[in-house]
Parts: sequence; structure tokens; C-alpha cells
Amino acid sequence: MANLFHLAFPVSNILDTKRFYVDGLGCQPGRESPSALIMNFQGHQLVAHVTRDQLSDQGSIYPRHFGLVFDTEADWEALAERAKVQNLSFYQQPKCRFRGTPLEHRTFFLEDPFHNLLEFKYYCHPSAIFGESHHAQVGEVAMA
Repeated sequence: MANLFHLAFPVSNILDTKRFYVDGLGCQPGRESPSALIMNFQGHQLVAHVTRDQLSDQGSIYPRHFGLVFDTEADWEALAERAKVQNLSFYQQPKCRFRGTPLEHRTFFLEDPFHNLLEFKYYCHPSAIFGESHHAQVGEVAMA
């Protein structure tokens, strides 16, 4: 078995978590308690933990978001279409970044009901996923 990624994140309630992640994104639910839900997120473990803290919009995609990098453009497109059909909240619509460069990729961002941002990417050149270090571009714009 390959290593799996694990991410725990805050939510306000389990019902809305299931609506977004299970019904909306197609995650498979696992163990559940009144204060947490474990989900299979395309082979990776997400754990939604209920918090009483106020969850608010961070105002930008930076510094915090999570998501998936797809192996095929068709899989990326299928999830973008599913998100539209399920009426999930797009924080940024599907678009292409760095067109015509070795860093070219497709991306879109969703916002869950708790203001967690999720990014989904497909790189036209797989070398850009971890490589292409001679290029300085990362994300939208440099932070001030």
C-alpha cells in the first residue's frame, strides 16, 4: 500500500460536511461520531472535526487551502462538472494558469460551507508538479 495523505480540518457540523464532501464531491464516508467524520477523498484520508470556534472566510486563497492534483485532464474536468451539477460553491471558476509554459495547468477552487478552500489541478506537464525549479512562478501573484 502506498503512503496516504491525511488532513484534519475544522467544520461546524457533520450534516453540512456530508452534504458537501460526500454528496457533493463524492467522498466515501467512514467512521463517524457527533464530533468527527472520516472520509476517503480519492484514496486519501480527510477528517472533519466539529469545532465551536467561529469559522470565517480567510479573504484569499492564500495561505491555506488543500485539494488534489489529477493525473488526467478528463478526471479534472469530470470533478469540475460534478461540482457544477451539485451546485457547490466555486471560489474561483475553472481556468488555465501559465498558459504556454512548462508550468501550464488547469485549476479551480471550491469553498466548503465552513470557509475551507479546496483547489483541484491538472498539470499539462507532469514535471511541473514537483520540478521545474528554474521557474519562480507559484500561484497567482507574489505575496507582499
